[in-house]
Amino acid sequence: MTVNFFGIPGRGQIGNLHINQAGESQKASKTSGKESASFSSALEGATAAQATGKVEDTERAARVQELKAQVASGQYEPDLNKVASSLLKFLVGG
Repeated sequence: MTVNFFGIPGRGQIGNLHINQAGESQKASKTSGKESASFSSALEGATAAQATGKVEDTERAARVQELKAQVASGQYEPDLNKVASSLLKFLVGG
């Protein structure tokens, strides 16, 4: 079966479907018996990463609240050398 797209003849195959001479579509199979997909290890890794992220988020939120309290009470004293170093890195682009 041929299909014309913009006047150009081509094979009647779309994506992963093959059309036989009778016009019936069949799904192309790539099963060889030995190939299989396992997503369990990937899902376990993603779940572990999410759990770690939640712990880090709560620690970060606690640190932010602590810093906010220090700023509000006037007790926050940043390390000026670290601030200057970070500012220079930002301005230089490195």
